[in-house]
Amino acid sequence: MMQEKINKQIAITTIFLIVVICIFEFTNLDIFIQSFFYDFNTKTWLIDKNEPILKLFFYDGFKKIFIFFSILVLISLIFFRKTNLIKEYKKGLLIVLLSTIFIPTIVVSLKNNTNTPCPCNLAIFGGDYPNIKLFDSYPKDFIQESKIKCWPAGHASMGFSLMALFFLFKTASNQKKALIISIILGCVTGAYKMLLGDHFLSHTLVTMILAWLIILIIVKIIKGKDFEKSTKI
Repeated sequence: MMQEKINKQIAITTIFLIVVICIFEFTNLDIFIQSFFYDFNTKTWLIDKNEPILKLFFYDGFKKIFIFFSILVLISLIFFRKTNLIKEYKKGLLIVLLSTIFIPTIVVSLKNNTNTPCPCNLAIFGGDYPNIKLFDSYPKDFIQESKIKCWPAGHASMGFSLMALFFLFKTASNQKKALIISIILGCVTGAYKMLLGDHFLSHTLVTMILAWLIILIIVKIIKGKDFEKSTKI
């Protein structure tokens, strides 16, 4: 793939990200979709966030496996860098490692600064917050004791960062499998957080698109002039 193609991919992904943000910013699509997961009579979400089995599989357990995987990639690049297998996949492993580091870090940084409420925080869903979107300002009479951290979806960023595995594998078949599995992981973890009221659909979609954009930038930097040798997207 030529540098021009990756630049085009970056431009298209950036535009797509802006379009998706605008769609949810100027519509009530998030509220409409989220309403299906909330019982307005019992004031409860479809999933209890303290339910131990689901929490283990889709939150705590997934997070530990993700961290273990990232450490494993790091160890392979440091201690086994001279082996033929690691040499062959060195750039791909580096792309995966940087993606698993930078994507969650950037997403968490955004969460810490956007001050956007979660569904469970909104008055319409039993919380105390007004329906504030990404670019909205809080009402002057609203008293906020501390910043709230909900946009975009942090937990799903771990699954979506694994889309970088696309650039690790050599064959188109394995690349597609890696991409599909990582998207499923991101969507499942994102859906879990939606069903318990922690995130809107837009939060997960933005995280997915942003993750792919970051991956493309990392690929452009890491592979440089050799990028055209990579399999086409």
